[in-house]
Amino acid sequence: MNSPVSAAQLATLKSANQPDDRDTITLAFDDNRLLSLLFGEHDEHLALIEHRMVVAITPRGNRVSIRGLAPARDGAKNVLAQLYQRARRGLEINRGEVEGAIRMNQSVHDKEASEGTVRTRRKLVMPRTPMQKNYVEAIRKNELVFGIGPAGTGKTYLAVACAAEALMNGEVDRIILSRPAVEAGERLGFLPGDMKDKVDPYLRPLYDALYDMMPAALVTKGLAENQIEIAPLAFMRGRTLASAFIILDEAQNTSPQQMKMFLTRLGEGSRMVITGDPSQVDLPYGATSGLEDALRILKGVQGTEQIKFTTSDIVRHALVGRIVAAYDRLGAKVKSLTQQK
Repeated sequence: MNSPVSAAQLATLKSANQPDDRDTITLAFDDNRLLSLLFGEHDEHLALIEHRMVVAITPRGNRVSIRGLAPARDGAKNVLAQLYQRARRGLEINRGEVEGAIRMNQSVHDKEASEGTVRTRRKLVMPRTPMQKNYVEAIRKNELVFGIGPAGTGKTYLAVACAAEALMNGEVDRIILSRPAVEAGERLGFLPGDMKDKVDPYLRPLYDALYDMMPAALVTKGLAENQIEIAPLAFMRGRTLASAFIILDEAQNTSPQQMKMFLTRLGEGSRMVITGDPSQVDLPYGATSGLEDALRILKGVQGTEQIKFTTSDIVRHALVGRIVAAYDRLGAKVKSLTQQK
Protein backbone atom coordinates (compact mmCIF):
# COMPACT_ATOMS: atom_id res chain seq x y z
CA MET A 1 0.00 0.00 0.00
CA ASN A 2 1.12 3.59 -0.63
CA SER A 3 1.91 5.84 2.35
CA PRO A 4 0.98 9.54 2.27
CA VAL A 5 3.59 11.89 0.88
CA SER A 6 5.73 14.07 3.07
CA ALA A 7 5.56 17.86 2.89
CA ALA A 8 8.53 17.80 0.55
CA GLN A 9 6.84 15.39 -1.81
CA LEU A 10 3.85 15.86 -4.03
CA ALA A 11 2.49 12.34 -4.23
CA THR A 12 3.67 8.78 -4.24
CA LEU A 13 2.99 6.43 -7.06
CA LYS A 14 2.42 2.72 -7.03
CA SER A 15 1.63 0.48 -9.97
CA ALA A 16 -0.84 -2.35 -9.54
CA ASN A 17 0.68 -5.75 -10.33
CA GLN A 18 -1.39 -6.31 -13.45
CA PRO A 19 0.61 -7.33 -16.53
CA ASP A 20 -1.50 -5.53 -19.13
CA ASP A 21 -1.75 -2.17 -20.85
CA ARG A 22 -4.49 -0.89 -18.55
CA ASP A 23 -2.67 -0.84 -15.20
CA THR A 24 -4.04 1.13 -12.28
CA ILE A 25 -1.81 3.62 -10.49
CA THR A 26 -2.53 5.30 -7.16
CA LEU A 27 -1.72 8.80 -5.94
CA ALA A 28 -1.70 9.44 -2.19
CA PHE A 29 -1.96 13.05 -0.99
CA ASP A 30 -0.74 14.27 2.40
CA ASP A 31 -3.32 17.01 3.09
CA ASN A 32 -6.98 15.96 3.02
CA ARG A 33 -8.09 19.59 3.43
CA LEU A 34 -6.97 20.38 -0.11
CA LEU A 35 -8.82 17.54 -1.79
CA SER A 36 -12.22 19.27 -2.06
CA LEU A 37 -10.47 22.07 -3.94
CA LEU A 38 -8.55 19.59 -6.09
CA PHE A 39 -11.54 17.37 -6.91
CA GLY A 40 -14.05 20.21 -7.39
CA GLU A 41 -17.69 20.35 -6.40
CA HIS A 42 -19.27 16.92 -6.85
CA ASP A 43 -15.86 15.76 -8.21
CA GLU A 44 -16.38 17.83 -11.36
CA HIS A 45 -12.65 18.34 -11.89
CA LEU A 46 -12.04 14.58 -11.78
CA ALA A 47 -14.93 14.05 -14.22
CA LEU A 48 -13.41 16.60 -16.61
CA ILE A 49 -10.01 14.88 -16.50
CA GLU A 50 -11.69 11.51 -17.04
CA HIS A 51 -13.57 12.77 -20.09
CA ARG A 52 -10.72 14.69 -21.70
CA MET A 53 -7.96 12.15 -21.04
CA VAL A 54 -9.99 8.92 -21.41
CA VAL A 55 -9.21 7.44 -18.01
CA ALA A 56 -11.22 6.20 -15.02
CA ILE A 57 -10.52 8.00 -11.71
CA THR A 58 -11.69 6.62 -8.35
CA PRO A 59 -11.17 8.74 -5.19
CA ARG A 60 -10.95 6.98 -1.81
CA GLY A 61 -10.04 9.08 1.20
CA ASN A 62 -6.68 10.72 0.51
CA ARG A 63 -5.98 8.40 -2.42
CA VAL A 64 -6.91 8.53 -6.09
CA SER A 65 -6.73 5.49 -8.38
CA ILE A 66 -6.27 6.14 -12.11
CA ARG A 67 -6.94 3.42 -14.65
CA GLY A 68 -6.32 3.63 -18.40
CA LEU A 69 -3.81 3.12 -21.17
CA ALA A 70 -0.34 4.08 -20.01
CA PRO A 71 0.10 7.44 -21.82
CA ALA A 72 -3.35 8.74 -20.76
CA ARG A 73 -2.99 7.33 -17.25
CA ASP A 74 0.42 8.91 -16.72
CA GLY A 75 -0.83 12.18 -18.19
CA ALA A 76 -3.78 12.26 -15.77
CA LYS A 77 -1.36 11.60 -12.90
CA ASN A 78 0.74 14.57 -13.99
CA VAL A 79 -2.32 16.83 -14.27
CA LEU A 80 -3.53 15.95 -10.76
CA ALA A 81 -0.02 16.38 -9.36
CA GLN A 82 0.30 19.82 -10.96
CA LEU A 83 -3.11 20.93 -9.66
CA TYR A 84 -2.36 19.62 -6.17
CA GLN A 85 0.83 21.65 -6.08
CA ARG A 86 -1.23 24.70 -7.05
CA ALA A 87 -3.68 23.99 -4.21
CA ARG A 88 -0.81 23.72 -1.70
CA ARG A 89 0.31 27.21 -2.67
CA GLY A 90 -3.15 28.49 -1.75
CA LEU A 91 -4.15 29.23 -5.35
CA GLU A 92 -7.64 28.79 -6.78
CA ILE A 93 -8.51 25.73 -8.86
CA ASN A 94 -11.44 26.15 -11.23
CA ARG A 95 -12.52 24.52 -14.47
CA GLY A 96 -10.26 26.83 -16.47
CA GLU A 97 -7.22 25.83 -14.43
CA VAL A 98 -8.02 22.15 -14.96
CA GLU A 99 -8.40 22.72 -18.71
CA GLY A 100 -5.07 24.55 -18.75
CA ALA A 101 -3.27 21.73 -16.94
CA ILE A 102 -4.67 19.21 -19.43
CA ARG A 103 -3.52 21.35 -22.37
CA MET A 104 -0.08 21.79 -20.79
CA ASN A 105 0.28 18.02 -20.45
CA GLN A 106 -0.71 17.56 -24.09
CA SER A 107 1.86 20.12 -25.23
CA VAL A 108 4.58 18.17 -23.40
CA HIS A 109 3.59 15.00 -25.28
CA ASP A 110 3.48 16.93 -28.56
CA LYS A 111 6.98 18.27 -27.87
CA GLU A 112 8.23 14.77 -27.13
CA ALA A 113 6.73 13.51 -30.39
CA SER A 114 8.27 16.41 -32.36
CA GLU A 115 11.69 15.53 -30.91
CA GLY A 116 11.31 11.89 -31.91
CA THR A 117 10.97 10.64 -28.33
CA VAL A 118 9.61 7.11 -28.05
CA ARG A 119 7.68 6.33 -24.85
CA THR A 120 7.64 2.68 -23.78
CA ARG A 121 6.49 0.93 -20.62
CA ARG A 122 10.00 0.92 -19.14
CA LYS A 123 11.71 4.04 -20.50
CA LEU A 124 11.74 7.06 -22.75
CA VAL A 125 13.95 6.41 -25.75
CA MET A 126 15.52 9.57 -27.19
CA PRO A 127 17.13 9.67 -30.65
CA ARG A 128 20.82 10.44 -30.28
CA THR A 129 21.58 11.58 -33.82
CA PRO A 130 19.60 13.55 -36.45
CA MET A 131 19.32 10.41 -38.60
CA GLN A 132 17.86 8.45 -35.69
CA LYS A 133 15.25 11.20 -35.29
CA ASN A 134 14.45 10.97 -39.02
CA TYR A 135 14.15 7.20 -38.64
CA VAL A 136 11.59 7.42 -35.81
CA GLU A 137 9.59 10.04 -37.74
CA ALA A 138 9.64 7.86 -40.85
CA ILE A 139 8.36 4.85 -38.89
CA ARG A 140 5.49 6.93 -37.53
CA LYS A 141 4.52 8.29 -40.95
CA ASN A 142 4.95 5.30 -43.27
CA GLU A 143 3.66 1.75 -43.51
CA LEU A 144 7.02 0.38 -44.67
CA VAL A 145 10.42 1.71 -43.60
CA PHE A 146 13.91 0.41 -44.39
CA GLY A 147 16.60 1.17 -41.80
CA ILE A 148 19.95 0.55 -43.46
CA GLY A 149 23.43 1.02 -42.06
CA PRO A 150 26.34 -0.32 -40.02
CA ALA A 151 26.16 -2.07 -36.67
CA GLY A 152 25.58 0.08 -33.60
CA THR A 153 23.40 2.73 -35.21
CA GLY A 154 20.25 1.77 -33.29
CA LYS A 155 18.29 0.43 -36.27
CA THR A 156 16.77 -2.55 -34.47
CA TYR A 157 16.62 -0.98 -31.02
CA LEU A 158 14.60 2.04 -32.18
CA ALA A 159 12.33 -0.14 -34.32
CA VAL A 160 11.53 -2.35 -31.31
CA ALA A 161 10.95 0.77 -29.19
CA CYS A 162 8.45 2.09 -31.76
CA ALA A 163 6.75 -1.32 -31.81
CA ALA A 164 6.44 -1.37 -28.01
CA GLU A 165 5.03 2.17 -28.05
CA ALA A 166 2.49 1.30 -30.75
CA LEU A 167 1.32 -1.76 -28.80
CA MET A 168 1.09 0.23 -25.57
CA ASN A 169 -0.98 2.95 -27.26
CA GLY A 170 -3.37 0.45 -28.84
CA GLU A 171 -2.28 1.34 -32.40
CA VAL A 172 -1.62 -2.34 -33.17
CA ASP A 173 -2.76 -5.60 -31.59
CA ARG A 174 0.55 -7.45 -31.68
CA ILE A 175 4.27 -7.29 -32.38
CA ILE A 176 5.98 -9.67 -34.78
CA LEU A 177 9.78 -9.82 -34.83
CA SER A 178 11.66 -11.94 -37.34
CA ARG A 179 15.14 -12.75 -38.60
CA PRO A 180 16.48 -15.06 -41.27
CA ALA A 181 18.22 -18.03 -39.62
CA VAL A 182 21.38 -17.80 -41.71
CA GLU A 183 24.48 -19.43 -40.27
CA ALA A 184 27.44 -17.08 -39.93
CA GLY A 185 29.97 -19.81 -40.69
CA GLU A 186 28.08 -22.48 -38.72
CA ARG A 187 25.37 -25.05 -39.43
CA LEU A 188 21.99 -25.16 -37.72
CA GLY A 189 21.88 -28.94 -37.99
CA PHE A 190 24.88 -29.32 -35.73
CA LEU A 191 23.40 -27.20 -32.93
CA PRO A 192 21.80 -29.16 -30.05
CA GLY A 193 18.07 -29.24 -29.29
CA ASP A 194 14.83 -28.97 -31.24
CA MET A 195 14.06 -26.34 -33.87
CA LYS A 196 13.25 -23.67 -31.25
CA ASP A 197 16.54 -24.33 -29.47
CA LYS A 198 18.39 -24.08 -32.77
CA VAL A 199 16.89 -20.77 -33.94
CA ASP A 200 16.62 -18.95 -30.59
CA PRO A 201 20.28 -17.85 -30.60
CA TYR A 202 19.65 -16.02 -33.89
CA LEU A 203 16.64 -14.25 -32.36
CA ARG A 204 18.27 -13.35 -29.02
CA PRO A 205 19.02 -9.69 -29.96
CA LEU A 206 15.29 -9.18 -30.57
CA TYR A 207 14.43 -10.66 -27.15
CA ASP A 208 17.04 -8.41 -25.52
CA ALA A 209 15.63 -5.24 -27.10
CA LEU A 210 12.07 -6.21 -26.19
CA TYR A 211 12.90 -6.85 -22.54
CA ASP A 212 14.60 -3.45 -22.45
CA MET A 213 11.33 -1.76 -23.50
CA MET A 214 8.71 -3.76 -21.58
CA PRO A 215 8.45 -5.34 -18.11
CA ALA A 216 9.43 -9.01 -18.14
CA ALA A 217 5.96 -10.07 -16.99
CA LEU A 218 4.36 -8.32 -19.95
CA VAL A 219 6.80 -9.86 -22.43
CA THR A 220 6.20 -13.35 -20.97
CA LYS A 221 2.43 -12.84 -21.07
CA GLY A 222 2.59 -11.43 -24.61
CA LEU A 223 4.65 -14.36 -25.86
CA ALA A 224 2.30 -16.88 -24.21
CA GLU A 225 -0.79 -15.24 -25.75
CA ASN A 226 0.80 -14.61 -29.18
CA GLN A 227 0.49 -10.86 -28.71
CA ILE A 228 4.26 -10.89 -29.20
CA GLU A 229 5.77 -13.29 -31.71
CA ILE A 230 9.47 -13.83 -32.37
CA ALA A 231 10.09 -16.30 -35.16
CA PRO A 232 12.45 -17.13 -38.04
CA LEU A 233 11.63 -15.69 -41.43
CA ALA A 234 10.67 -19.10 -42.84
CA PHE A 235 7.73 -19.26 -40.42
CA MET A 236 6.09 -16.23 -42.09
CA ARG A 237 5.23 -17.94 -45.38
CA GLY A 238 1.53 -18.15 -46.25
CA ARG A 239 0.39 -15.71 -43.55
CA THR A 240 -1.37 -12.32 -43.63
CA LEU A 241 -0.16 -10.13 -40.76
CA ALA A 242 -2.96 -7.68 -39.92
CA SER A 243 -3.01 -5.01 -37.17
CA ALA A 244 0.61 -5.77 -36.32
CA PHE A 245 3.92 -3.99 -35.97
CA ILE A 246 6.31 -6.20 -37.94
CA ILE A 247 10.11 -6.02 -37.85
CA LEU A 248 12.50 -7.98 -40.04
CA ASP A 249 16.05 -7.73 -38.70
CA GLU A 250 19.30 -8.71 -40.48
CA ALA A 251 17.43 -8.44 -43.77
CA GLN A 252 20.68 -8.42 -45.77
CA ASN A 253 20.67 -12.21 -45.29
CA THR A 254 17.42 -12.76 -47.16
CA SER A 255 17.16 -13.89 -50.76
CA PRO A 256 15.08 -11.79 -53.18
CA GLN A 257 12.37 -14.48 -53.04
CA GLN A 258 12.29 -14.43 -49.23
CA MET A 259 12.14 -10.65 -49.15
CA LYS A 260 9.24 -10.52 -51.58
CA MET A 261 7.44 -13.17 -49.56
CA PHE A 262 7.91 -11.22 -46.33
CA LEU A 263 6.92 -7.82 -47.74
CA THR A 264 3.69 -9.25 -49.13
CA ARG A 265 2.65 -10.48 -45.65
CA LEU A 266 1.67 -6.89 -44.77
CA GLY A 267 -2.00 -6.79 -43.81
CA GLU A 268 -4.60 -4.15 -42.96
CA GLY A 269 -3.63 -1.80 -40.14
CA SER A 270 -0.03 -3.03 -40.01
CA ARG A 271 3.35 -1.34 -40.16
CA MET A 272 6.61 -2.95 -41.20
CA VAL A 273 10.24 -2.03 -40.53
CA ILE A 274 13.09 -3.76 -42.37
CA THR A 275 16.59 -3.38 -40.93
CA GLY A 276 19.95 -4.56 -42.20
CA ASP A 277 23.57 -3.86 -42.98
CA PRO A 278 24.49 -4.52 -46.64
CA SER A 279 28.17 -4.75 -45.67
CA GLN A 280 27.57 -7.84 -43.47
CA VAL A 281 25.99 -10.34 -45.83
CA ASP A 282 26.32 -13.99 -44.72
CA LEU A 283 24.77 -15.47 -47.88
CA PRO A 284 26.79 -17.82 -50.10
CA TYR A 285 29.34 -16.05 -52.29
CA GLY A 286 27.70 -14.52 -55.36
CA ALA A 287 24.13 -14.75 -54.00
CA THR A 288 21.96 -11.65 -54.36
CA SER A 289 20.78 -10.02 -51.15
CA GLY A 290 17.03 -9.56 -50.92
CA LEU A 291 17.60 -6.32 -49.04
CA GLU A 292 19.61 -4.66 -51.80
CA ASP A 293 17.11 -5.98 -54.34
CA ALA A 294 14.15 -4.48 -52.42
CA LEU A 295 15.87 -1.14 -51.90
CA ARG A 296 16.36 -0.82 -55.64
CA ILE A 297 12.87 -1.99 -56.63
CA LEU A 298 10.90 -0.05 -54.00
CA LYS A 299 12.77 3.25 -54.13
CA GLY A 300 10.21 6.06 -54.34
CA VAL A 301 7.16 3.82 -53.87
CA GLN A 302 4.41 5.68 -51.99
CA GLY A 303 4.05 4.65 -48.34
CA THR A 304 7.69 3.56 -48.06
CA GLU A 305 10.83 5.33 -46.91
CA GLN A 306 14.49 4.38 -46.81
CA ILE A 307 16.68 5.70 -43.98
CA LYS A 308 20.40 5.17 -44.48
CA PHE A 309 22.68 5.44 -41.44
CA THR A 310 26.42 6.09 -41.60
CA THR A 311 29.35 5.59 -39.23
CA SER A 312 28.56 9.02 -37.73
CA ASP A 313 25.31 7.52 -36.36
CA ILE A 314 27.01 4.72 -34.41
CA VAL A 315 26.04 5.07 -30.75
CA ARG A 316 27.86 2.08 -29.27
CA HIS A 317 31.46 2.33 -28.04
CA ALA A 318 33.37 5.00 -29.97
CA LEU A 319 35.82 2.32 -31.10
CA VAL A 320 33.01 0.56 -33.00
CA GLY A 321 32.70 3.58 -35.28
CA ARG A 322 36.44 3.54 -36.00
CA ILE A 323 36.38 -0.22 -36.65
CA VAL A 324 33.52 0.10 -39.13
CA ALA A 325 35.22 3.05 -40.85
CA ALA A 326 38.46 1.06 -41.18
CA TYR A 327 36.65 -1.87 -42.79
CA ASP A 328 34.80 0.51 -45.11
CA ARG A 329 38.09 2.05 -46.24
CA LEU A 330 39.53 -1.39 -46.95
CA GLY A 331 36.41 -2.40 -48.85
CA ALA A 332 36.55 0.75 -50.97
CA LYS A 333 40.23 0.13 -51.72
CA VAL A 334 39.62 -3.50 -52.75
CA LYS A 335 36.71 -2.44 -54.95
CA SER A 336 38.85 0.23 -56.64
CA LEU A 337 41.66 -2.23 -57.33
CA THR A 338 39.16 -4.78 -58.71
CA GLN A 339 37.71 -2.22 -61.10
CA GLN A 340 41.18 -1.28 -62.38
CA LYS A 341 41.97 -4.87 -63.43
